[in-house]
Amino acid sequence: MVKKEDVLKALSEIQDPDLHKDIVSLGFIKELVISGSKVSFSIELTTPACPVKNQFKEAAEKLVSQVEGVEKVHVTMTARNSRDEAQENGLKKVKQIIAVASAKGGVGKSTVAATLACELKDQGYKTGLLDTDLFGPSVPTLFNITKPEVYQRNNMLIPLEKEGLKLMSFGFLLGDAPAIMRGPMVSGYMQQILLQVDWGELDYLIIDMPPGTGDIQLTLSQTIQVDGAVIVTTRAALSLVDVARGILMFEKVGVPMLGVVENMSHFICDSCDKEHYIFGEAKAPGERFGLETLAQIPIEPGRGRHMENYTSNDLNKTLVLNIARALGRATAGKIDPPEVVQKETEISVTWADGRVWKLDAVHLRSSCRCALCVDEYTGEKILNDDDIPSDIRVEDVTPLGNYALSFTWSDGHSSGIFPYTQLEELTR
Repeated sequence: MVKKEDVLKALSEIQDPDLHKDIVSLGFIKELVISGSKVSFSIELTTPACPVKNQFKEAAEKLVSQVEGVEKVHVTMTARNSRDEAQENGLKKVKQIIAVASAKGGVGKSTVAATLACELKDQGYKTGLLDTDLFGPSVPTLFNITKPEVYQRNNMLIPLEKEGLKLMSFGFLLGDAPAIMRGPMVSGYMQQILLQVDWGELDYLIIDMPPGTGDIQLTLSQTIQVDGAVIVTTRAALSLVDVARGILMFEKVGVPMLGVVENMSHFICDSCDKEHYIFGEAKAPGERFGLETLAQIPIEPGRGRHMENYTSNDLNKTLVLNIARALGRATAGKIDPPEVVQKETEISVTWADGRVWKLDAVHLRSSCRCALCVDEYTGEKILNDDDIPSDIRVEDVTPLGNYALSFTWSDGHSSGIFPYTQLEELTR
């Protein structure tokens, strides 16, 4: 007789390469049924585009078939749905929602969001793209949609569909007329496009967020459950100042940061095939903030044009792969943040496992790598150490996911983000 504990023991040999735990202890095994010599179960992945989905399935079939008494194994691959299906809105059958934001306009956020949506659709996932920019919608232009007819069914808006990709945009509702509205009208439109679009069953909904970190962005983040956020930026100093604000906004409303996409990273010269970094060759933005750089997208012909005839490439496939892995890690939960205490001029960072990092307050403030303290083009320090008060103090500390701390200082500075890797280096 086949025993449940023997099946689970066999399956516990499968390790998740990103979470570094076995799939049984991670709770991936669902609906395990043993009927005589037949065993069936499902493996519930953290995200539909999990890069090791096929490897998990093959390994599970092989390991369970070797259990004594098992003659037939049936494995179903599924993915978590973080939505509450009891809610009466158009998102209840959407498995995962990814917000693509920039905080700064003009860095190619909408193009990246559209590229991500098209690549996911191209890989066979049911995907939707929601353009929430009320004052400058981009989806109608990117997909060459003019004079769209938006229909309603049961008081729900029906998204347009292009080659299998579902689309909705404020531009479909407002047409070419400028959006002249404020306050309650803006909130009303936002609620409608977030909750009253009938998306049906989707693996992914990509939300192209408007630039900035104001009321619209906060309303969006607090109205729906977003599974992860991607920040799009360039290495330009003005962009990076806003990146910090965007990261802090998402963290304060509980949206996990997946990483940074560096757009317009470089261009390749036709004559010498050399990569030229037009915004300088300082550290990549993701490394500066303690986040993964999901992709470095060059300036190249074809990007930013119509997406209706989308063609996949290796870079776009890598972008989807990295985001899928980041989503998996985000579902593993946050680590317990350290306790930060300042006594006189020394700051101690104490972890639950007993590790203690001791830092000099002036030295820590001097080591800030934000765009106000470091020249993003040259990498040279802008901050004058003589301007740092000798008695400077930490006024507030904000843990940022599993990757960094943000400090508010007594001199008023608050845009610095200190990755844990940087803090550990500073203790040496």
